[in-house]
Amino acid sequence: MRIREALPADAAAVAAVHVLSWQAAYRDLLPGPYLDALDIEERTATWRTRLTTPDRPTVLVETGPDERVRAFSCFRAWPDEEFDRSTTAELAALYALPEVWGTGVGRSLLAASTEVLLATGFRTAALWVFAGNTRGRRFYEAAGWRPDGAAVREETGGRVLGELRYRADLFD
Repeated sequence: MRIREALPADAAAVAAVHVLSWQAAYRDLLPGPYLDALDIEERTATWRTRLTTPDRPTVLVETGPDERVRAFSCFRAWPDEEFDRSTTAELAALYALPEVWGTGVGRSLLAASTEVLLATGFRTAALWVFAGNTRGRRFYEAAGWRPDGAAVREETGGRVLGELRYRADLFD
C-alpha cells in the first residue's frame, strides 16, 4: 500500500473510485437511476480540472501493490467564514472502492490526510456526511470525529437528504 499526492494523470482513476463508491455506498439513500447515470468520463473531466488548477485542493490517493488507485481523499481550507480558514480544513471527500472496504485502506488514508493537514498548519477539520450513511458515520466516529450539531438538508439526485457536520481536533 502506498499513499501519495494525486497527479493530473490520476484523474480517471480518482473518478472511477468516486463513481463506484457512490454507486455502492449510497444505493439505499439515492435513487437507482441517478446512481446508475453517474459517468466516469464526465467525472474524469471534473477531477482533471481540480487536479490542475492553481488553487486546487490537496488530493491523496492510495494505491495497492499493482499501483492501481483504490481510494482517495480531498481536502482544503474550510470554504467559508464560519471557521478560521488558516486553522480549520474541510475533508471534502474520502472514498474507497467497495472491494477494499473493511481492509484498513480508509483508516490509513484518513491518517495520512491528518498528517498532511497538520504539516500544513491545520489544527481542526470538518466534513459533511449524509445522516443516513451509517457505515460512513461509524467510520468517522471510530476515528474520533463527532457531530458538532450543524445539519443541512440538500437535494442530491432528486432526493432531499439530511447531512451532518462532523469535526475533529487533528492533534488528539
